Amino acid sequence: MADMGAFREAVVAWAAGGPGDPARELAARSSVRTVVLLEGLSDVAAVDALAARRGRDLAAEGVCVLPMGGAMSAGRFAHLLGPPGLGLRLTGLCDENEHRYYARGLERAGAAQDGFFVCAADLEDELIRALGVRRVEEIIRAEGDLRALRTFLRQPAQQGRTPQQQLRRFLGTKKGRKIHYGRALVEGLAPDRVPAPLQGLLAGL
Repeated sequence: MADMGAFREAVVAWAAGGPGDPARELAARSSVRTVVLLEGLSDVAAVDALAARRGRDLAAEGVCVLPMGGAMSAGRFAHLLGPPGLGLRLTGLCDENEHRYYARGLERAGAAQDGFFVCAADLEDELIRALGVRRVEEIIRAEGDLRALRTFLRQPAQQGRTPQQQLRRFLGTKKGRKIHYGRALVEGLAPDRVPAPLQGLLAGL
C-alpha cells in the first residue's frame, strides 16, 4: 500500500529530527496497527519474503515493516511509535548482541517486550543454520555468486573459520548482498525449517 510506504518514510524522517505531523496523519489514513522494528534492510527482505510465501500482505493488514538503520535507534523509534507517541503495537527481531538496546528502549517507552524475538548472532546466522551449508551453497550457485564465493574462501582470513562462519561473512562483503540473500535464503527454506525467531515474529502479526 502506498500509504504504508509513505508512513514508513515519514517515521524515519521524524526519528531523524523532522516533524511528526506527517507520520501522525498517515498513521490514521493507512490504519496502521503494528510496527515491526528491524535493524536493517536485509531483515526487512527476509520478513517480506516469508510473508509473501504465506500469502500475506502485511501492509494491507495494517503492519508496517520498518528498518531503523541500527539497533541503537530502537529507543528513539519506540518512543515515537509506542505508548508515548502514536500508541502502536511494537514487535520485531534483534541480534543477540544488540538485545540490550531494544530492551532498554522499550522499557523507557513503556512498551511490551514480549513481541520481540532474539536471533542467536543475527538473522543470517539463523537462516544459514536452518538451511545447512550445502543448501546455502546451492542457493548461492543459483543466484550466480558461486565464483565470488570460491574467491572469497581462498582468502587467508577465512582459513580456520567454520563453513557457517565463512558463509555468514560472505553475505556481508558486498553492498546489497545481505539484502538480496535475506530474500533468497528465506525463499529456499523448507516450510518446516523457518528459524524460530522469524517464525514467532510472523505468527504474532
